[in-house]
Amino acid sequence: MKQTRPFAPFEWMLALRYLRAKRAESFISIISVISLVGIALGVATLIIVMAVMNGFRHDLMNRILGINGHVMVQMQDGSGIADYDAIAKRISAIKGVEHVSPLVQGFAAVDANGVATGVQIRGLRKADLQALSMVSKSLSPVAMQNYGDDTVLIGVRLAQNLGLAPGLDLKLMGLKGDVTPFGTTPRVKAYTVAGLFNIGMSEYDRTIVFMPLDQAQLFFNLGDSVPSLEAMVSDPDHVQDLVPAIQNAAGPGMRVLTWRDTQSTFFEAVETERVVMFLILTLIIVVAALNIVSGLYMLVKDKSPDIAILRTMGASRGSVMRVFLIAGMSIGVVGTFAGFLLGVAFCANIETIRIILMKVTGANLFSPEVYFLSHMPAEMDFGEVMSVVIMALSLSFLATLYPAWRAARLDPVEALRYE
Repeated sequence: MKQTRPFAPFEWMLALRYLRAKRAESFISIISVISLVGIALGVATLIIVMAVMNGFRHDLMNRILGINGHVMVQMQDGSGIADYDAIAKRISAIKGVEHVSPLVQGFAAVDANGVATGVQIRGLRKADLQALSMVSKSLSPVAMQNYGDDTVLIGVRLAQNLGLAPGLDLKLMGLKGDVTPFGTTPRVKAYTVAGLFNIGMSEYDRTIVFMPLDQAQLFFNLGDSVPSLEAMVSDPDHVQDLVPAIQNAAGPGMRVLTWRDTQSTFFEAVETERVVMFLILTLIIVVAALNIVSGLYMLVKDKSPDIAILRTMGASRGSVMRVFLIAGMSIGVVGTFAGFLLGVAFCANIETIRIILMKVTGANLFSPEVYFLSHMPAEMDFGEVMSVVIMALSLSFLATLYPAWRAARLDPVEALRYE
């Protein structure tokens, strides 16, 4: 046989012909189909899970940091900051810092319509509250206009629990009371609900109450000081680069904490879960690749006489090996491409799919009470998607090597001895 170039047309013809099994070889064909479906499902599952985990992290980060800020500045001894306006002005002048606001934060009990619960009070000026786009974009213009003396803003879930609406009153009871000749009495004061906000994160919508800064200072007996300053930066992922400049602007005796310090446990848990899910779901592709090994190995055994005849006609070992490499990689490439399309299509319509499934099954498939969010987030990263595709193709290639090598090493004499 005349020596042919690698991956010649006849090699492709033989490989594809071997994949189209006859009735007597249907079991081998079934294994090939299972391998293809397994790789497709593995790739699609990995793409979907990684996209959901990315979207979950991004959405949570935006909501949590949209409320809590990226940098917290406090006194090292825990006392209040008296000259907070001057310090805020110096920090605001730093490149990369978008906004700085004085903040009063504390806990209290709220009572309305016979229902009582614990809440977190956050005292902010009207201008600083408007800078919190996560909150201000969900408020009506009337709510912002009414936000002032003896008024508060509460979340929609808290309003539902307490049976409140804008214009109604509630009572707040501070944990630290007023000292009187008869002892310490709880501080209780009535406030009017100026409006309702909806952050979309149930944990915040049912526990946070926004109050004007001066009212919060009075409620917590802080005088003219505030416990801390909050700063928003343009790039939260590189907030550590701004810490030295913020520390220098804040002055001696001040402590600077970033969101990585205050929220590190939560986000590290999300990142760890993301890595573990990736490793576990990769096993789906590994199992599918092992099916390619078993299917090709059985195909080599079944086609031993054909391989022997090809070898006696002059086909080289490399040519035989390439035939089975093409056969195995065809399964891997088709399965990977099908999984890629399935994963991308699912991620693009994941919220629609969730709503349809909820209507069909009648079950809440993504409860905000459990997951904090009211929708299914999905955010695909091109680099991660390509890494999944490359990994699937690499595993498919490695799975074909041993069966193809065995086919190339087959002795024509031994193969034809009993034919």
